[in-house]
Amino acid sequence: MTVDFSKLDAPVPFYLTSDKKSFAWPSVVERYPIILTQAIDDMHRTISSLQSDSPKLAEGKKIIAGIAALKHEEQHDRVLTPILDDGDADVKDYNNELKYWNEKEGREITWFSGPWLYVECYLYRRLHSLFTQSEHWKSYDLFHRQKTDTFRSSAAAVNELAVRFGELVRDLESHKGVTRDAEAQKLLFLEMAQISLWGNATDLSLLTNLSYEDIQKLQGKEAIAKSAANILVNDLEKAWGFISQLKGGRIDFVLDNAGFELFADLIFATYLLETNHAQTIVLHPKDFGWFVSDVLPADVAHCFSQLRDSTFFTPEDRSALDFLIERWMEHYAEGRIVIRPNHFWTTGHSYWRLPTYAPELHADLQESDLVIFKGDLNFRKLTGDAMWPRTTPWTDAIGPLATSGLRTLSLRTAKADVMVGLREGLEEELDQKDPKWAVNGKFAVVFYHDAKK
Repeated sequence: MTVDFSKLDAPVPFYLTSDKKSFAWPSVVERYPIILTQAIDDMHRTISSLQSDSPKLAEGKKIIAGIAALKHEEQHDRVLTPILDDGDADVKDYNNELKYWNEKEGREITWFSGPWLYVECYLYRRLHSLFTQSEHWKSYDLFHRQKTDTFRSSAAAVNELAVRFGELVRDLESHKGVTRDAEAQKLLFLEMAQISLWGNATDLSLLTNLSYEDIQKLQGKEAIAKSAANILVNDLEKAWGFISQLKGGRIDFVLDNAGFELFADLIFATYLLETNHAQTIVLHPKDFGWFVSDVLPADVAHCFSQLRDSTFFTPEDRSALDFLIERWMEHYAEGRIVIRPNHFWTTGHSYWRLPTYAPELHADLQESDLVIFKGDLNFRKLTGDAMWPRTTPWTDAIGPLATSGLRTLSLRTAKADVMVGLREGLEEELDQKDPKWAVNGKFAVVFYHDAKK
């Protein structure tokens, strides 16, 4: 019997890969073939160091052939075929949804004619299947090399932020027991949250020195305001209204990208620990190579080891990096930073289906004081990747999560078509100003909602 997902999904149409006016179309026509070509190149680089009689080499060549075949399927708009049963728990969900869409459309959906969210998730699940069926490559991260190279290129920004954050921690320690100015506390939170929101090195020019005294100065307030200028909907002050009263809580991060963004997220998380708003930070990574740059459990360990490696980042003075990594390892060793993957994050399901298809995960998230969803894909899944009118209220767009018992904060830079919560007239103003505003990553939205009330 086919599962009727329409009873769980948003009551508006999904973005489709056939829509040539959306970012879905260049994704399937241009981006996916490039991603698959880079995957083949990565495998060739890896197997080139293996001995000619190695069983791993033979398997690697077979995987390369599989990726090439997948690329051919995708570029020639073939029908989507069921995921082979490789023993993972998500196979049934992917195949049930594929059957649902085929029956709903009255035809077999293809790469260029399916719901964008499902097709994109399906791409990475098909890639993963090539590795799960192997003997020697099961844990291989096809995108590790790319993530590492990108993180290495942000060395200057990493060191600058480490220096500033180290100054903040020392400032906090030297003023223990001192009641801080409420406005300064709020401004510091806004700055730390925006570091996590933008999550890339180009935005460091907007930062002030991270101390209570400096942040209260006029230039500190101006820098924060400038950084917030491109945040189209900004609920950070609402979030601060809750966090300012939170002491020793649990805060969860549903992570997005590895590299500098993970580094920035860990900075934000550590700020929450050091200020005692949180006693526990729970990180939710993905299970396998996902959307190229998403965080896997191993990426957290890689981040720690890369920061510790004097040959990976080579500033003249390593004291700030050494101080930061020592702090992180202390929090991790003492259980204040916890890594908790779940296979649901790498299914094709939107988060409208979270209470139904991942009840244990949903129950666990209900135990959190705040769940922070990072990045564009999490936003797409929160809103069902549906074609909402862009003035749709956030609580309508997130469906069941609006009444799910979760307190949520979505930090998203816009890199896909779905957008909600805009005031009347803003979409038209943005279209005039920058026709690609919804997909070029220059604008952001921040949504806070308390469904625990």
